[in-house]
Amino acid sequence: MLNNLTDCEDGDGGASQGDGNPKESSPFINSTDLEKGKEYDGKNMALFEEEMDTSPMVSSLLSGLANYTNLPQGSREHEEAENNDGGKKKPVQAPRMGTFMGVYLPCLQNIFGVILFLRLTWVVGIAGIMESFCMVFLCCSCTMLTAISMSAIATNGVVPAGGSYYMISRSLGPEFGGAVGLCFYLGTTFAGAMYILGTIEILLAYIFPAMAIFKAEDASGEAAAMLNNMRVYGTCVLTCMATVVFVGVKYVNKFALVFLGCVILSILAIYAGVIKSAFDPPSFPICLLGNRTLSRHGFDLCTKMVVEGNETVGSKLWELFCTSRFLNATCDEYFTMNNVTEIEGIPGAASGLIQENLWSSYLTKGVIVEKRGLPSVSSPDTPVDMDQPYVFSDMTSYFTLLVGIYFPSVTGIMAGSNRSGDLRDAQKSIPTGTILAIATTSAVYISSVVLFGACIEGVVLRDKFGEAVNGNLVVGTLAWPSPWVIVIGSFFSTCGAGLQSLTGAPRLLQAISRDGIVPFVFGHGKANGEPTWALLLTACICEIGILIASLDEVAPILSMFFLMCYMFVNLACAVQTLLRTPNWRPRFRYYHWTLSFLGMSLCLALMFICSWYYALVAMLIAGLIYKYIEYRGAEKEWGDGIRGLSLSAARYALLRLEEGPPHTKNWRPQLLVLVRGDQEQNVVHPQLLSFTSQLKAGKGLTIVASVLEGTFLDNHPQAQRAEESIRRLMEAEKVKGFCQVVISSNLRDGMSHLIQSSGLGGLQHNTVLVGWPRSWRQKEDHQTWRNFIELVRETTAGHLALLVAKNVAMFPGNQERFSEGHIDVWWIVHDGGMLMLLPFLLRQHKVWRKCKMRIFTVAQMDDNSIQMKKDLTTFLYHLRITAEVEVVEMHESDISAYTYEKTLVMEQRSQILKQMHLTKNEREREIQSITDESRGSIRRKNPANTRLRLNVPEEQAADGEEKPEEEVQLIHDKNATTFSSSSQSPGDEVEAAPEKVHLTWTKEKSVAEKNKSKSPVSPEGIKDFFSMKPEWENLNQSNVRRMHTAVRLNEVIVKKSQDAKLVLLNMPGPPRNRKGDENYMEFLEVLTEHLDRVLLVRGGGREVITIYS
Repeated sequence: MLNNLTDCEDGDGGASQGDGNPKESSPFINSTDLEKGKEYDGKNMALFEEEMDTSPMVSSLLSGLANYTNLPQGSREHEEAENNDGGKKKPVQAPRMGTFMGVYLPCLQNIFGVILFLRLTWVVGIAGIMESFCMVFLCCSCTMLTAISMSAIATNGVVPAGGSYYMISRSLGPEFGGAVGLCFYLGTTFAGAMYILGTIEILLAYIFPAMAIFKAEDASGEAAAMLNNMRVYGTCVLTCMATVVFVGVKYVNKFALVFLGCVILSILAIYAGVIKSAFDPPSFPICLLGNRTLSRHGFDLCTKMVVEGNETVGSKLWELFCTSRFLNATCDEYFTMNNVTEIEGIPGAASGLIQENLWSSYLTKGVIVEKRGLPSVSSPDTPVDMDQPYVFSDMTSYFTLLVGIYFPSVTGIMAGSNRSGDLRDAQKSIPTGTILAIATTSAVYISSVVLFGACIEGVVLRDKFGEAVNGNLVVGTLAWPSPWVIVIGSFFSTCGAGLQSLTGAPRLLQAISRDGIVPFVFGHGKANGEPTWALLLTACICEIGILIASLDEVAPILSMFFLMCYMFVNLACAVQTLLRTPNWRPRFRYYHWTLSFLGMSLCLALMFICSWYYALVAMLIAGLIYKYIEYRGAEKEWGDGIRGLSLSAARYALLRLEEGPPHTKNWRPQLLVLVRGDQEQNVVHPQLLSFTSQLKAGKGLTIVASVLEGTFLDNHPQAQRAEESIRRLMEAEKVKGFCQVVISSNLRDGMSHLIQSSGLGGLQHNTVLVGWPRSWRQKEDHQTWRNFIELVRETTAGHLALLVAKNVAMFPGNQERFSEGHIDVWWIVHDGGMLMLLPFLLRQHKVWRKCKMRIFTVAQMDDNSIQMKKDLTTFLYHLRITAEVEVVEMHESDISAYTYEKTLVMEQRSQILKQMHLTKNEREREIQSITDESRGSIRRKNPANTRLRLNVPEEQAADGEEKPEEEVQLIHDKNATTFSSSSQSPGDEVEAAPEKVHLTWTKEKSVAEKNKSKSPVSPEGIKDFFSMKPEWENLNQSNVRRMHTAVRLNEVIVKKSQDAKLVLLNMPGPPRNRKGDENYMEFLEVLTEHLDRVLLVRGGGREVITIYS
């Protein structure tokens, strides 16, 4: 450092330059090598020189943030298109829109819509002022609470274009974001269909009725003809609008202000008409027959008879009910018995009509709209003729239906947040503008409910299509100066709303696709960023709504999707508030989690109020999308609230788990799987993870761990590669769990650390799964089997269960299926029930499902084997486990010569292993002395059938003289089929290296001993037996007894379970005296010889299965 400082003072880059003006022209530090060289010449930041590549200086970071411009979606693509065309790049102007123009007016335009002009009067007439007020209050409260939650989210950082989708996905995660984003997209698309249907209804019913293609032959066919007209014209209008959006979307945005002006002008005309009606009501007479409302389509004068010249004849109304115009004609009975009266359709605000319209008048389909309080004489047996000129109800109405139809009129509150990129101060404008817009529209809707009920006659309000007022739009009859103001204004406003829906929905789908959440091709488009494929899909979905053709049927569908979107906005705010995540710092302070929760509950309630079956379908669609994204594995990580919620839930559950160990009924193996990697850090035995998957079936805890030798600083990259390799294998084998790689100075300590520290709190492993150490005899340093025995001791000390898979390469993969076979359990000692539980868990997996379970237990001489079998059968019955039971009797027998020879060779091997650290010459002399001693004893025992050879590596054999044939085999010969090689799995690697010794018996020895034990003992054999006695007396009698047990058990197990698909066996513990550790491995080898798949099981010292419920 002193030299560096001296260089700085003496050289060109000294303090005079370094302390001058800093180089901050680049927003990031590591822009060019030249800048790097000049940036840090000064002494002030010399302490941080080495970190500058990854951690920029604060000044550079701030300058980069200051130059950041949040471009609206598609702007960058437009600029790139212009650059490609050779045009001059235009500088991007900073956003200049304030609260009024950027948020308030767009929200007004989106909230006011077709329902206000076409259906609100009908809703008030059917539901009455009181219920309509409650309906409007509920819906407006829902949107106001949602706006409060949305304001909190929108002011918690920068919200780019994408609006509600962006807010939900970044707050609740990619699964919820994708599901709700697509639901919001569907809602926006169906809104476009609703606006187009409204446009056609205004056109055909109120502007140009003669344009109808399908004409009804009678009154009963008018509804069907109208639907067909809506379908034809709706498809044409949809095609035109989609073409306009495709060709020139910029014109749609330019005309948005014109459409908004039409909406505001229409609303002002309504209020002007209300004021005027108080002192000068407009003249819209209504003709009533008795108390029944008549349609004005077929007559002009509301009278039965007229005077033509000096003659009294029937009027046009008379002709509609009678057979002719003459007074003696046959007329309808109701027409004859009731008088015709004419009343004003718009009595005005001062008429006191509000009391009459205060309460509801729900109608069923096909019922005549009647005025309450007027006399009516009717015959109950006379049916109503649908061809008569009455005003009929076109649908059955009830409160929940009206809520579904009305709710779309309060949607559109997201318009401000969608334009956040164009606002001067989005975090100030969005809350203020949105809440003011909702307050304004709510006031307009509530006042409209009261004013409509106070000014317009009830029968006119219940007349959906204005048939009683000469086919005029009902709300238009109240407007001043002319009904055409409302008709034309509503026509253009619905046209504009439809165009904007077709403009916004494809961009929403494009944003979802570009996030990579849903693998659709709809993120692609034209060169300038216009979403062509998304527009095509939007038009197709919109056509479905057009084919429904009924505004009243489409409105509840989009209500569902919007309500679901609003519900999740409230949920996002509530979750973030309750979790108190450090990043949750909204500038908007007037929110609370109770308000968000209330808004969420209100949205859910409104969904089921509108239509319970539509609500279920919408939830099903959202659920399917959610599960699909979850199944694919969402690759996005946005720090969303659901991740925080999962963390809080996990913390709460872990703290609860700390209260005590699980009950026996809740016990399941929580596995710590210890795997080994090769040089490329790939798992050596993938079958171990396959077996884990089959045993766990995705339940409980699984930790797959590995140990690397070395230091953490040097081997960290290898650990990352190993962890990534294990994760890939876990994903391929469908093992749901965690991965852990530990770097330790030696494998022994690493495994000990894993056994002690894996898991967290109460969520810890209770079972360790390892593979049998392959070729443990051939390891030069013999640490493999020492590590294994220490692992067994540590699991016992930690009260952990231990599973050892032997011949793991032969274990089935997850794609294999056993069509038949057995899983054999050899229950030698009680281990808490592990041997019973493991086969039951395995048989839950499809690999082992068709295998039957057999349980073998061993009876000694003084045991009652019959009673043991009965007791075991009863025990299994109470455990609810189905298995065959067999008791194997093992009588006391003399220890065979084969057992003594096994023990003798084992102890000779132990002596050899102790000499492994000698020099080469010393080792050869020691081996030769042991070989000579062994050769003498074995030749005396069986000179004909047994031969043991000593094989040395080729390098040694070339130097020395040729060895005789009868030698002890000390190195594994891959060409000879030996006794120990038959016990190895076919996939085991043979790690033969120079100067490695290995003592095994040949197969001829094994066969000879077995034949010898079966044949009667000859005098020569007896003589030979006694001739070997001196060597046997020197053996450790404890080792002899252990070897005898292993040999006898192995004979019985092979006899009964040689063809079993899997053998589960009690694993004996290691000796307490560590001097016999090397013998313990030999005992286990002998115990499991000639078996394909073996799982050695050692219990953890507690009961894991119970007969009680």
